[in-house]
Amino acid sequence: MRADRVIALLLLLQARGRLTASELAERLEVSRRTVYRDIDALGAAGVPIHTGPGPSGGIQLMEGWRTDLTGLTAPEVEALFTSAPGPVFESAMGKLAASLPGERGRRAGRIRERLLVDSAGWGRRAAPSPHLRIVQDAVFGDRRLHLRYRRAEAQVVERDVDPLGLIIKAGMWYLLADVAGARRLFRLSRIESARAIDEAARRPKHFDLAKAWREVSKSWESGRAGFEVMLRVQRQEDLPLVIRV
Repeated sequence: MRADRVIALLLLLQARGRLTASELAERLEVSRRTVYRDIDALGAAGVPIHTGPGPSGGIQLMEGWRTDLTGLTAPEVEALFTSAPGPVFESAMGKLAASLPGERGRRAGRIRERLLVDSAGWGRRAAPSPHLRIVQDAVFGDRRLHLRYRRAEAQVVERDVDPLGLIIKAGMWYLLADVAGARRLFRLSRIESARAIDEAARRPKHFDLAKAWREVSKSWESGRAGFEVMLRVQRQEDLPLVIRV
């Protein structure tokens, strides 16, 4: 999800009022499915977007609601339009969150503290995460979770966890959580069941998700097993030799 497209969608609705998904898709040069995904993302961030079916329906912001995107510096605008991570990007996102009124702004701030995107891969393909919505609601709502989780060795365990944040790592979703005082990383595709517990999650004061993720990533990558491979080949005359690793 590119920040420039989502901002453009928001400003189109603010300027034009009601638009259909087809009209938005044409203006943004994307598919209708992408438009609906962006609308869901804005709704999750606290933006009051309403959709209505039929010829008289469409997509529109709640009447009277507006966002103020002024106050962004030139580098901040550039960072948003390139989705470049770093301090400038964080500053721009902070101003966008601050422009949302009341509880919506506070919710956007909570989401920024609890969601991290890491585009570098770990050599794994993206996997479905059927329990993402339940986990996401608990993370953003600061509620404890009960998980039934399948470990790498296929052993299934049950844990009550205090969720700290969600990470998207090259298309793979992970949950970082505290379990009985110890920090643990859960791959969402291995969660067999999840339910929210009616208890407030315990979250360390001034917790920094990006810093915690760097520490977890460093520990995981340093523990990856390496191995040496020796190849013995016999080359036939006049035939090229190609070795792919």
